[in-house]
Amino acid sequence: MARINTNFQREGSTGVIIRQGDARNLNFIKSESIDLICTHPPYSNIIKYSKNIEGDLSHYDIDDFIIEMQKVASESIRVLKKNKFCAILIGDTRRKKNIIPLGFNVMQVFVDAGFTLKEIIIKEQHNCKATGFWYNRSIEYNFLLIAHEYLFVFVKP
Repeated sequence: MARINTNFQREGSTGVIIRQGDARNLNFIKSESIDLICTHPPYSNIIKYSKNIEGDLSHYDIDDFIIEMQKVASESIRVLKKNKFCAILIGDTRRKKNIIPLGFNVMQVFVDAGFTLKEIIIKEQHNCKATGFWYNRSIEYNFLLIAHEYLFVFVKP
């Protein structure tokens, strides 16, 4: 599941409403009512975030993951106000020692959904929990570590 937590402030109220949902189906959010979207989805079939949550994106392999991200992009552009921003942090992956540009594939999904790409920010990764494991594997199997993620910043035209 692509989880989303939303904070709404009721008109004339100081109370906050928190809702948990799925970024692929935001039917409880009115169209063009959101000022900013920040998301960091689980990557395709790399680290499993659940054991038995149906629809958990971390269990989808690349092709199906991209299909599901199309739903996220479609809902994101629907709920975002015009001239407002959507930021997504995502990295790449490997299959059989070869790089798969998952980040750029997701970037293209958001562009195809109607967003304009405003910025690409590259975040260097150091000292990740699994770095030691992957460092040893990279030597054993002769591949480079993926030491970056992308922060894509989109604007809704």
